[in-house]
Amino acid sequence: MELIVNGQKQELEARTIEEVVIHFGLEDRPVVVEADGVVLTKEQWVAAEVRPMMKIELVHFVGGG
Repeated sequence: MELIVNGQKQELEARTIEEVVIHFGLEDRPVVVEADGVVLTKEQWVAAEVRPMMKIELVHFVGGG
């Protein structure tokens, strides 16, 4: 299914937001997810279904200086 992730088209076989997060290897990191303009809590990821051309923003935090 084609999705827009962080502004770029991605072809993913994901059914839920949780699967999108796992695809990008971010499941064990602090991540904020916005799907079609709505910020989702981590508890919502498993039930939040993705749709073709859904706009998803994944924001994760990195340390350093």
